[in-house]
Amino acid sequence: MFQTPCVLFAGGKSSRMGEDKSLLPFGDFETLTEFQYSKLSQIFSHVYISCKDKKKFHFDAAFIEDGKTSSNYAPTLGFISAFEYLGKSFFAISVDSPFIDTQIIETLLCADRETDDATIAKTEEGMQPLCGVYHPTLLPAFEDMLTKEQHKLGFLLKNSKTQFVDFQDKEKFLNLNHPHEYQKALQIINSTSL
Repeated sequence: MFQTPCVLFAGGKSSRMGEDKSLLPFGDFETLTEFQYSKLSQIFSHVYISCKDKKKFHFDAAFIEDGKTSSNYAPTLGFISAFEYLGKSFFAISVDSPFIDTQIIETLLCADRETDDATIAKTEEGMQPLCGVYHPTLLPAFEDMLTKEQHKLGFLLKNSKTQFVDFQDKEKFLNLNHPHEYQKALQIINSTSL
């Protein structure tokens, strides 16, 4: 098990999905969040769920709430809350990428260097900001982004000391942003055992 804490980001708005994707059923679990939490808990010794309000989840877990009074659904506030709560580096992963596996996570953790601000996965489709290691050196930049209401993780990573790690298998990075992607993921999970 990896000792680096893992933060599962499940506080997005899900506007493209049309409903809260963190609560969609997945695999043998009532929600995608519970599926991810269960899987990641077998990889990391400590897993936390970043969200706006933990009351929407009906299972036991360690939650980091990022301020349910805020109307901001960008992950910026989640990152700030996670850094303030944990006080150290962590592995960030999105709730809507259920096929990122141990091998990808291990590759990123092994490539990570203390001299970097972040170590992030990259495929031929571009960087995967919510799959990688973030260091507390980025906290001031996140706070600045929040103040200026600029929430593009890609911009932050391009302008920081970020190490990008290339991966060939883009299917593992399938993001469930739209209903058709969710249906595709359901077909995959029902035809294989992860």
